[in-house]
Amino acid sequence: MTSIFRTAMGPAFDRLHPALRRRFSVGLTSGEACTGRGVMDRIWHGPAFVKPFLVLGGTRNILVPRAGRNVPFMIENVPYTDGFGRETVSFVRTFDLPGRPRRFDAQMVLGPRGDRVLDYLGTHQHLATDLHFHAEPDGSLLIRSGTHRFREGPVDLRVPDLVGATAEVRESYDDTTGRFRIRVRVVNRYFGPLFGYEGSFTASYTGIRGCGVRPGLRPVREEARA
Repeated sequence: MTSIFRTAMGPAFDRLHPALRRRFSVGLTSGEACTGRGVMDRIWHGPAFVKPFLVLGGTRNILVPRAGRNVPFMIENVPYTDGFGRETVSFVRTFDLPGRPRRFDAQMVLGPRGDRVLDYLGTHQHLATDLHFHAEPDGSLLIRSGTHRFREGPVDLRVPDLVGATAEVRESYDDTTGRFRIRVRVVNRYFGPLFGYEGSFTASYTGIRGCGVRPGLRPVREEARA
């Protein structure tokens, strides 16, 4: 057995920078969780009409409804077994914005064919998207989202391109500073850039047998449909 990310990437995983290989080896097999702490140089939003959608998403910890600069940041990547018996890795990001912290929650599982990662967004996993992982020539990691689906009860709908968006995540490791660098852009094909953030962080690792999954890290509702 191996991490869900190594499985999805196959041999390309070994082309990642060693620091990225360890970070994306977190899982039940490794027995490790990863916590990143750092600063987002900026969190930005697109046109003004985007704000109501960000505010709505923020009620379920999807996206971040406030912009800012030099924002303290934490990401918690903790592996666990979800209610359907699947290995899951949390991607819970907390931004310490003025007023109160804001969270952007995601839980990742291996797709049914083992060639992709399925990303469930928010506290109730109403949104799900395929993620495709690529090792870049410089050892950095590029993640692109695929089709988004909305799921609630019997409803299972593809999110139309008009209101949907594509996310692109670039993560690298700077040997000089000993920090991970991350850049996220969410773009709509018709309206352009909608949301993003960029910054850097350091990572620490803990054994999951000792730390477990802290209260509030898992979603309120889990979605079985892949």
